[in-house]
Amino acid sequence: MKWQLCLMAQLLSAQAFSNLALAAEDVAQHEHDTQHLPEVEVKAHAHDSDSQLHRRMVNSADSAALLQDFVGVEAYQAGGVSALPVIRGFNDNRIRILVDGAELTAACANSMNAPLSYISPAAVAKISVLAGITPVSMGGDSIAGTITVDSARPIYSLNPDAWLYQGSFSTVYRSNNNGLSTALSATAASDNLSLNFTSTMDRGQSYQDGNGRKVRATQFERHIQALTIGAKGENEEFVLRLSHQEVPHQGFSNQYMDLVGNTADAINANYKRNFSWGDLDARVYWQEVKHEMGFFTSEKPGMMPMNTHGKDMGYNLKFTLPLSEQHKLRLGSDFHRNTLDDWWPPVAGSMMMGPRTYVNINDGRRDRLGVFAEVESQWDSRWSSLLGARVDHVRTSTGEVQSYGAGMMNMADNMAAAAFNRGSRSASDNHLDVTASGKYLVSDTATLEFGYARKTRSPNLYERYSWGAGQMARNMIGWFGDANGYVGNPELRPEKANTLSATLDLHDAGQNVWQVRATPYFTYVQDYIGVEQISSGLAGGRANLRFDNQDARFYGLNLESTRQLWQEGAWGQGRVRGTLAWTRAERTNGDDLYQIMPLNARISLEQRKGAWSNGVDVQFVDSKTRVDQARFEPETGGYTLVDLRSSYQWSKARLDFSVTNLFDRYYALPLGGVNYAEWNANGRAGIMGPVAGMGRSVNLGLTLDF
Repeated sequence: MKWQLCLMAQLLSAQAFSNLALAAEDVAQHEHDTQHLPEVEVKAHAHDSDSQLHRRMVNSADSAALLQDFVGVEAYQAGGVSALPVIRGFNDNRIRILVDGAELTAACANSMNAPLSYISPAAVAKISVLAGITPVSMGGDSIAGTITVDSARPIYSLNPDAWLYQGSFSTVYRSNNNGLSTALSATAASDNLSLNFTSTMDRGQSYQDGNGRKVRATQFERHIQALTIGAKGENEEFVLRLSHQEVPHQGFSNQYMDLVGNTADAINANYKRNFSWGDLDARVYWQEVKHEMGFFTSEKPGMMPMNTHGKDMGYNLKFTLPLSEQHKLRLGSDFHRNTLDDWWPPVAGSMMMGPRTYVNINDGRRDRLGVFAEVESQWDSRWSSLLGARVDHVRTSTGEVQSYGAGMMNMADNMAAAAFNRGSRSASDNHLDVTASGKYLVSDTATLEFGYARKTRSPNLYERYSWGAGQMARNMIGWFGDANGYVGNPELRPEKANTLSATLDLHDAGQNVWQVRATPYFTYVQDYIGVEQISSGLAGGRANLRFDNQDARFYGLNLESTRQLWQEGAWGQGRVRGTLAWTRAERTNGDDLYQIMPLNARISLEQRKGAWSNGVDVQFVDSKTRVDQARFEPETGGYTLVDLRSSYQWSKARLDFSVTNLFDRYYALPLGGVNYAEWNANGRAGIMGPVAGMGRSVNLGLTLDF
């Protein structure tokens, strides 16, 4: 595998050197007085390609799969529609994830209802990732970056005297897990009023690996309905979105339990207006989640109910004020409240799980209030900058807790509950974040971007307030898929990350033939929330862990390269795109951190001619040998995967076809955690092995517009 990755790096380097030779010629021809730098983009990188969105939608029912085209962005394996994003080694709790502008929180000790699970890929119109150097206007209380996922904005009739009626229906079938996704969208609109209804369904059975063996507890089902109402005037627009989600079941091979019910209702209102003095963007949102974990299949049997009830509510308020032709000021405030109750009903006849209800989080609350200011400047035709600062206040609290009962089997939890109730159950943190970034146009063919950011994140409710001391209670906590036991720490301090990053962008003068982007980065995190090992040698080779503050460093390199191979002619248009991502993450004592993606690369060959679009993707992943010893993280081998894809677009229809893992390769997921479901089914003998990836799947999608 290492030689394959070396070959991949050589291919990318060869392409880069070829492009650099062209760059040298372009620089020589550059005329400084004719260059006009585009307006500074707040977004570091945006994914807005319809074809790429369609491709990922066909391959997976999980919206996290739409992130695969972003270099340095990966995902933890966690259910069929609940994978947890990772940016440059930082997991989902360290990422601010916005779904239609709303900040959502996983109301589950295992993050089974992660933010991206509340929108189906078929409903995603735009997705963007801002890594590391994130503008303060995009939010605080996060250290890795921001992911924004948006559904379609309202459309209006161009004819003031006639209503517009349109809609679409799409369906996707995936052979490996007998998966099926459908989406229906219908719109009725006048020139100033728009009504849209969207309904999506995603389901699948447990998938098979490359050896043809079932990966237990990976089945899922999800239903989402949304009503969007838009109204606009000459300089303003108001959008109201109402949504309802139901997940009847979702299996998790790397967790002790499964999801057996998740219901969510949400209200999201956004108002935008252009004034003579500037722009206003205001949003309020609310979501209520009722969630239950348990067992629903013979693939992972058991008996133990766990319930949570969570709410997210908040506002975002932003003013954009032009100070001059060169400078633009953004001022704003945002507020987010997350409330959580987490309780485990007694099990009839059980001496351990009863006779009382186990109260894990009682009236938990996490409030964040922030204010920010940033200045975007276009100093001249070459130089631009973005400077910003924000202050956030975060307060967390929870009420008294209790164990299942007073019996000897619950003695450890009884003592832990009494100690927790005597201690302090509230904390307040103050954050100061700053971002400073610049962009310099070296020539028509070269651009340099660089920046520094200080970001802060406070612990979530589970990190601070999970208190159980019994083995079963500890095993129920943790969204890492490692089957270890976790206990919270009320004394945790906020994480403070200092990031330096730069991007060298080389391209042809017209920016349509070739491009090379190289982005090295370094982040030092003070008080990183890691773990300390309490005990080890547990069943399956597991350990008990306590959340703890440590210092850590993250560094790496992302490389992207694109080259147009041919233009028009008998073969239409063709291009090749290559990416390479390398990340290291370690504590300051040299110990490796958990679930860090090994060196990986991807090369894609794409061809378009008329209504046809075709491509082949080859992914190379190195072996994973740097693992977290405290968590007993398994090593995984290197692998190569090949995917094929093709689509045909008619005026009112689109056909998508793909084959993923063409050669039915068996491989273990580097970020998949351990396969508890398989270990449990095999009599709980030996050490838990890693979760295998999906074998070959033939996928077919059809979209009809009407």
